[in-house]
Amino acid sequence: MKAQPASTRERQPAPRITDVAELKRIAQELRRQVVRLVAPTGQGYVQQGLGAADLFTAMFFSELRLDPADPAWPDRDRFLLSTAHNTAIFYATLAARGCLPEATLADYCKDGSPLEINASERIGPLIEATCGSLGQGLSVAVGMAMALRHQKRDARVHVILGDGEMQEGQVWEAALMAGARKLSNLCLILDYNRMQVGGHVDNVVGLEPVAGKFESFGFRVETIDGNDMDAVVGAFARARAHTAAPTCIVADTLVGKGAPSLEGILGHNMKLPADLAAKALEELAGAAP
Repeated sequence: MKAQPASTRERQPAPRITDVAELKRIAQELRRQVVRLVAPTGQGYVQQGLGAADLFTAMFFSELRLDPADPAWPDRDRFLLSTAHNTAIFYATLAARGCLPEATLADYCKDGSPLEINASERIGPLIEATCGSLGQGLSVAVGMAMALRHQKRDARVHVILGDGEMQEGQVWEAALMAGARKLSNLCLILDYNRMQVGGHVDNVVGLEPVAGKFESFGFRVETIDGNDMDAVVGAFARARAHTAAPTCIVADTLVGKGAPSLEGILGHNMKLPADLAAKALEELAGAAP
């Protein structure tokens, strides 16, 4: 008798980490990895990566049901990075979680490497969709959530959006559908760092009251400190337990979090010369998780 393919066998998902202190330690190491990845090119999305490290850590080490050995497992939770340029933290997290060989990080942004600055499906099934054009991720997530419900799978869909892309009309069309269909298997995380390529979000097109907007579209909404690991883990747990509507977690994050020399500097694709990178690594090594 032939063995069943790994993707069709009954299996237990990879163990989740519930110790918040350990999650904080992982997040701090991921921040250091973000700086290491961006430093060789001297420019990149370091600020967003440092700010979102707690969200990615909680997502991949505590929340998502996944099997690193079988990224196409049908019953996996889906994750979409709508802000697809925020790859330094994404790839660092995938490698730390065992979903990518650590050695592949050396090819980050090199010509011909699948580890492009914008995450694409060239990497394989780890990337659920290529979302290089901002504003599209929530639409894909809504379609996936509807399909999973139709298939009667209990897998969930998580999507991270940036605040700048909330100015795209397609986001709100997708939000309208998610609320109307009461997609409780959908969790939207807004990485609310208040930075977009044109500067501070409020100086381009302000979003407030962002929580109220999503509530009016039929979402269950909560606002948290996205750099507080206890708050992030708790928000994911409450989203998972809620069965009446999709959830929107508005996560206030600080760009450059963890490295005092970078904190609060609005640099969308920031210059990171060698001396600044070395200083940031020193600060991150000395800071308590």
